[in-house]
Amino acid sequence: MVREGGKTRDAAPGEATGKGSGRTRRAVLFGGLGVLATAAVLGQDELRRAWWLLPGVSKPRKEGELDYAAASWTAASPANWRLADRPDDYRVDRIVVHVTQGGFESSVDAFKNPWHKASAHYIVRQDGHVEQMVRELDVAFHAGNRSMNERSVGIEHVGFVDRPQDFTDAMYAASAELAADVCRRYDIPADREHIVGHSEVPGADHTDPGRHWDWNRYVRMVGEALARKPATG
Repeated sequence: MVREGGKTRDAAPGEATGKGSGRTRRAVLFGGLGVLATAAVLGQDELRRAWWLLPGVSKPRKEGELDYAAASWTAASPANWRLADRPDDYRVDRIVVHVTQGGFESSVDAFKNPWHKASAHYIVRQDGHVEQMVRELDVAFHAGNRSMNERSVGIEHVGFVDRPQDFTDAMYAASAELAADVCRRYDIPADREHIVGHSEVPGADHTDPGRHWDWNRYVRMVGEALARKPATG
């Protein structure tokens, strides 16, 4: 996938050098302080998060396990995301909306390519198909901003920012259901403060999702989906 100007790497040095680089530096710091010393300077919530940054502490996971039941799974290259234990180590309180600036297959191939150095948690196609490529508990390199990456779920939408016809009814409906599911699980409000475009990320040099993305419609649909009782079984 070729995005506008190409995908940017994370802002902080070393962010995209491997799955555990950022995690290891912080874990070493907390491990060096020791549990008692850390408890003296951190609040209860911060201490709980510090625990999940310690070496060897990790949630159990299964290859190909989905966070969103309606999605299909294709794994992004480990070079394009970072191992984490969200929301226990990093709070998840944002959704970032992207547009691929390319087709579905090329976007999937890009996230599978270790040289791409970028990925998103989900890709939504014009027909409403949803592909998950990074687990939500891990940090995808999608926003070009380390802090935003750590706190957000990235949703790509197949198309081009200057082609309003790419943003189909099926795409809006599928993406809204997905976003509502994310909001429900992390208690994220369905509003424009918490659901943002890539262009609104601090330091972003991208314009997606662009002027043809109907924010009023999308946020309304997310709110309506969130208000409905989730399907079971």
